Amino acid sequence: MESSVHEDGLLFPQKIHLQKTTDKAKINRMKKLSRRKFLKRSGAVVSGTIWASSKAMKGAVGADDKIRIGMIGPGGHGFGLLQSFAAQKDVEVIYVCDPDANHANRAAKFVEESTGKTPKAAKDLRHVLDDKSVDAVVIATPDHWHAPATILACEAGKHVYVEKPCSHNIREGRLTVEAARRHQRVVQVGTQSRSANYVIQAMQLLREGAVGEVLVAKAWNSQLRRNIGKVKPVDPPAHLDYNLWVGPAPMVPYQSNLLHSSWRWFTGFGTGDIGNDGVHDIDIARWGLGVETHPNRVAAMGGKYFFDDDQQFPDTQYVAYEYEMSGGRKKQLIYEQRIWSPYVQEGYENGNAFYGTQGMLILGKHEGWQLYGPRNELRDQRKSRLDSTMHHRNFLDAIKAGRPLHADIEAGHLSATLAHLGNIATRVGRILHFDPQTESVVDDEEAGQLVRRRYRAGHWAIPKGV
Repeated sequence: MESSVHEDGLLFPQKIHLQKTTDKAKINRMKKLSRRKFLKRSGAVVSGTIWASSKAMKGAVGADDKIRIGMIGPGGHGFGLLQSFAAQKDVEVIYVCDPDANHANRAAKFVEESTGKTPKAAKDLRHVLDDKSVDAVVIATPDHWHAPATILACEAGKHVYVEKPCSHNIREGRLTVEAARRHQRVVQVGTQSRSANYVIQAMQLLREGAVGEVLVAKAWNSQLRRNIGKVKPVDPPAHLDYNLWVGPAPMVPYQSNLLHSSWRWFTGFGTGDIGNDGVHDIDIARWGLGVETHPNRVAAMGGKYFFDDDQQFPDTQYVAYEYEMSGGRKKQLIYEQRIWSPYVQEGYENGNAFYGTQGMLILGKHEGWQLYGPRNELRDQRKSRLDSTMHHRNFLDAIKAGRPLHADIEAGHLSATLAHLGNIATRVGRILHFDPQTESVVDDEEAGQLVRRRYRAGHWAIPKGV
């Protein structure tokens, strides 16, 4: 993506009024815009939650200086992030950190071989945060560490790139936003579609009224996951500091199908697939729907319809969110999940549909979009591929030049909250009434308690205020 998408460094307007139109000529004119002109225009679609770093933060890392990064959690997806950031010419990876020594050693070897410089290897993130030479951290830990690590990093004066979802629960998410603002740190969430120019273009079409007024947005997660089996607790391997890995979460016995990657299916550490792959699609759905607050009502059904294993989250889930808009109007966001499906939906494993009063837009997170008018008339389309490095570059540009973030922590919190509310509503099996201002469930004590979580008593990483 060209830097012109954000080169003016301005905060974008929070509300952009939809123009009801199906003017084919207008759509065709948009298609003919030069890429640079289009990207300048498309910046206006990004929501008001985008945050530009303050002038006081500019100069902390000079324009010609390297950003010194600590990579926290360089296993699995984190290793891919490490490869991307290490390849940036203005980045120096000076720490790799993981309680699994095999992951830390592999990451350190990669950095040394690819850059010629040997990073420090640590298993405790406090060593990284205590080092004043570290400018920023990349957090790709399991979900239960995302918010605690981000808050600690902000308090230590580090900028943060944190993987999605940005929190394990709703309360943690709000505390993370507050920490970022209080310490004036750049905090980018890893919903990388926010930096994809074809997704930005689709959002611009919606804002300009290409399908009329969008009243319903749908997100789906249809793919075939694996059965993780049923196992009994065993001793953790010697290369893993399991106590450190569990961190502030309540301690549970180690079992072989918990680490690595499958932790996301356990309630103490993950958020299910709605918070894993689903939150990407939910984030795009919320963006296209044009809502910058929480829903007022949530209804859900789901459970384990297919897998007979140790997973603790639904493999099948249907969640409906309702938003009360100004003037008494309402909008709806729908999430569908089937992680046992050997087929795709609307041509995409993970995708979105935006239903407007004069048409619809179908979008594939990784592939492009199609714009339809009345009676399914195909009016425009675009094929593309997601390049996650553009999102990483946006984070670095925000640190060095005060450029607006594409996925600021506030936006990440709003979308992660939808995943958390979906899980809560599915678990209790009834409609939730949610107060967007207090971020609390109304008149439902059982569901209200799930806005937070239990922690291991006295642990040093428990966020203040939980």
